[in-house]
Amino acid sequence: MKIVPVLMADDDPVDQVLTKEAFEEAKALNPLSFVDDGVELMKYLRREPPYTDESRYPFPGLILLDLNMPKKDGRECLAEIRSDPGLRHLPVIVMTTSSREEEVFSSYDLGANSYITKPVDFEKLVAQVKALNAYWCSIVELPSG
Repeated sequence: MKIVPVLMADDDPVDQVLTKEAFEEAKALNPLSFVDDGVELMKYLRREPPYTDESRYPFPGLILLDLNMPKKDGRECLAEIRSDPGLRHLPVIVMTTSSREEEVFSSYDLGANSYITKPVDFEKLVAQVKALNAYWCSIVELPSG
């Protein structure tokens, strides 16, 4: 299994803690980092301050993206990532509370690689993390760098 740094963009501190705990419970070895909004996500990806130190802020091989964030929402970030030649190769998994069909369609239209509805049950979240880890870190070939 490959070790793939994961970056989660989500403004909800409870979702961040639960996801961190789900990664630990699932025994996922992936380093997991967090940003609280879309502006911070784009700074992180572009190595702008304060995210210039790659040892503290590893470049992600996988992004978990919430759609509804302050400052710049996930849809705007996804469009920006897909329009940037240096970032468009990054796998982006939309991970949000909405299961509305129009959100799913628009996310894929913008270039999402997957769309996952966040479960409210912790055990289901752990199962999602295990499946996500197995698929993205064992089965799929990801671009390096």
